[in-house]
Amino acid sequence: MKRDASSNTQPAADRWQKVPEITLAFWFIKIMATTLGETGGDAVTMSMNLGYLVGTIIFASVFIVAVAAQIRVKRFHPYLYWAVIIATTTAGTTLADFMDRSLGIGYAGGSSILLALVLASIGLWHLTLGSVSVKSITSPVAEIFYWVTIMFSQTLGTALGDWAADSAGLGYEGGALVFAAGLALVAVCYFRTRVSRTLLFWMAFILTRPLGATVGDLLDKPLAQGGFALSRYSATAVLAAIILASVFLMTRRTEASPGNGR
Repeated sequence: MKRDASSNTQPAADRWQKVPEITLAFWFIKIMATTLGETGGDAVTMSMNLGYLVGTIIFASVFIVAVAAQIRVKRFHPYLYWAVIIATTTAGTTLADFMDRSLGIGYAGGSSILLALVLASIGLWHLTLGSVSVKSITSPVAEIFYWVTIMFSQTLGTALGDWAADSAGLGYEGGALVFAAGLALVAVCYFRTRVSRTLLFWMAFILTRPLGATVGDLLDKPLAQGGFALSRYSATAVLAAIILASVFLMTRRTEASPGNGR
C-alpha cells in the first residue's frame, strides 16, 4: 500500500490544528455568536419560561456533546468548531444568569468568581503545558484546556455585560460602547505595540462576550428596559443565518487559498 509522503513530512502540530486562523472574519463571527448566545439563551429561559436552571442543563448538555465531538475529530471542521462556540455562549448566558439571579450572587460577585475561574484555568494550562497560545493547541489535553477556558470566559462575559448595563448604570447601548472601545484599544495594542499576542487574544476573546451580551439584550429586551423589544426567536434565527453564511464564505475562501493545507 502506497503511503502519502506528505503525511510524513507534515508537522504533527499542523496535522492536529483544529482551530481557525485568527482573522477579522473570526472576530466578526465570534461577536455574532456571542450575541446569538444572549438571544438564544433568553429565548429558552425567558420566552419559553423554562428558567435558568433548566436552560443551563439543556445548553450544558449540548456543549458536552459538541465539545466531545470536537475533541474526537482529527482535523478542523469549521461548522463543528463554531457549533461548540455557540454552545459555550448559550450555556454561558444561562449559567451566568443562574448564578447572578437565581443563586443571588449578584453581577459583581458572579463576575469575580468567574474571573478567578478563567485565571485559574489559564494558570493551570500554562503550568501543565507551558503555553496558552492558540498556536500551541496540538494535543487533546491542550484542546480540553482551551475549551474549559472558553466556557469560563463566555460565562464571565455575560456577567460583565449585565454588570455594566445594570449595576454600573450604563444601559445596553452604553455597555456595548464601552466594550467596543475596549476591543478597539486591544486592536491598537496589537498593531502598535509589542504586548504579548497571547494576552491580547484572550483579552479580546473575553471582551467580545460582554459586547455580544449587551447587544443581544439591546435587541430583545422590552422598550421599558431600554431594549428594542425584538422577538428573541427572530433575532436568534437571523444571527444564526449570518453565522452560517459567514462560516460558509470563510471556508470557501480558505479552500481556494493557494497552498492551503487543511
